[in-house]
Amino acid sequence: MGYEPFVVPAMGSHGGATADGQREKLASLGISEDTVDCEIRSSMNVVTVGTTPERGVPLYFDAIAADADAIVPINRIKPHTDFDGSVESGLSKMIVIGLGKQRGAKIAHDWAVDWSFRNMIPEITKQLLEELPIVGGVAIVEDQHDDTGMLEAIPPAGFLDRERELLETAYDIMPKLPFESVDVLVIDRQGKDISGQGIDTNVIGRRPFSINEPAPDSPEVKRIYVRSLTETTKGNAMGMGSADFIHRDFFEEIDASKSLINAITASTTRGVRVPPVVETDRAGLIASLSTIGVVDPELVRVLRVTDTMRLKRLYASEALVEEARGRDDLRVVREPEPVRFENGQFASRPPDSSEIKTRPDTELWRRSNVASRYLRQLPLTG
Repeated sequence: MGYEPFVVPAMGSHGGATADGQREKLASLGISEDTVDCEIRSSMNVVTVGTTPERGVPLYFDAIAADADAIVPINRIKPHTDFDGSVESGLSKMIVIGLGKQRGAKIAHDWAVDWSFRNMIPEITKQLLEELPIVGGVAIVEDQHDDTGMLEAIPPAGFLDRERELLETAYDIMPKLPFESVDVLVIDRQGKDISGQGIDTNVIGRRPFSINEPAPDSPEVKRIYVRSLTETTKGNAMGMGSADFIHRDFFEEIDASKSLINAITASTTRGVRVPPVVETDRAGLIASLSTIGVVDPELVRVLRVTDTMRLKRLYASEALVEEARGRDDLRVVREPEPVRFENGQFASRPPDSSEIKTRPDTELWRRSNVASRYLRQLPLTG
């Protein structure tokens, strides 16, 4: 059509709120000038494209994008970790906050304390669609296996209405813990590539960072122990405040500057509070079990997951295994055996690791109308 396309990062303050950091963040996700075959123009400079009519909130927007002849936002449609609304993470949030860069994201999060994102995002989206040459967007809905499930082009007039419909689909197929009540949840890794809060608050049932936003109704998890950060998160430990204990390896991977910038921009400083640090997995498990109250060891409910995005296979304690045996949507793939440690660390690989092999006749999977999950189990005895 005669355009000369280029890519602009649309990630608020991520990447340490620097142009190079955001370019590197894209590269870590496989997005580079070589892979997309066009120029990537990264800058933290913004322009003011208007103000909201009632509150007079300035609307900041990426200066490079604002100067383009046409803008096409591309984003996942998914449940947000900080608030509930008819429109959450998606195309609208990307143009309001992501393309607002650090300055715009900070302003939006400051006003959200009283205004609430559920009201702010739809209102500002309508105004930005009028002020800017946004010609349409590309919406992505991922399935429960972290693969692209839907890819849809949406005209500007359909941003809000279609996003509402796709959000319902995303909620239906998002991964979830298969149990409503868990005493200890061990998470092998967290990161910004898994969730905006590192650990998806919709999965763990905790939302300790948001002001005036209630936590999800379920599940109920007493203690959370997190073992590491993903490589792609580049040290950004946003969301570690959800954990009750973290491994020393996790602690040593933290980039304090990136984490702090993200927390200040999002007004969620509690999200980067450092939990107690343990030296080994054995210590993390013992510390967690020692603080759940009076629970019969035979009945303790423990899950270990790879992360909150990958929940096909899980390790589970005997009490949960026995519960799984009586359910149509879960199957046990291996009989209980003691937890093994090597120098205090878990000897077993992450439960949903691609390197884990199971025989077809013993493969355990969960079927429902919206998802399939795999459950491997390991008891807490021994």
